Amino acid sequence: QVQLVESGGGLVQAGGSLRLSCTTSGSFFSINAMGWYRQAPGKQRDLVATITSGGTPNYADSVKGRFTIYRDNAKNTVYLQMNSLKPEDTAVYYCNAGVRTITAPFFTNEYWGQGTQVTVSS
Repeated sequence: QVQLVESGGGLVQAGGSLRLSCTTSGSFFSINAMGWYRQAPGKQRDLVATITSGGTPNYADSVKGRFTIYRDNAKNTVYLQMNSLKPEDTAVYYCNAGVRTITAPFFTNEYWGQGTQVTVSS
């Protein structure tokens, strides 16, 4: 079984910073792309940032220049550094990973974390 465990969410004032982390654990062969998504009340889940296994990132327009995604492959962990936070960044943030298991190393499955709440006050 593969699990994604997120941490780092909380309450922060506008202009502040937070760093989210997501660690993949369990029985797996490799991790391909990883990413962060968020969902605000009454809205759909949207992409925030993704990063390939080789470290190439991409970002939603709304967070470019403010957020940075990076990963530590030795720790099976992806991070999201969030700076200059705005109230509109308030949402539940979800970690995503494409994983190849040991028993099925030729097929990539998508896994999700449980989500962590980020609240930005004005």
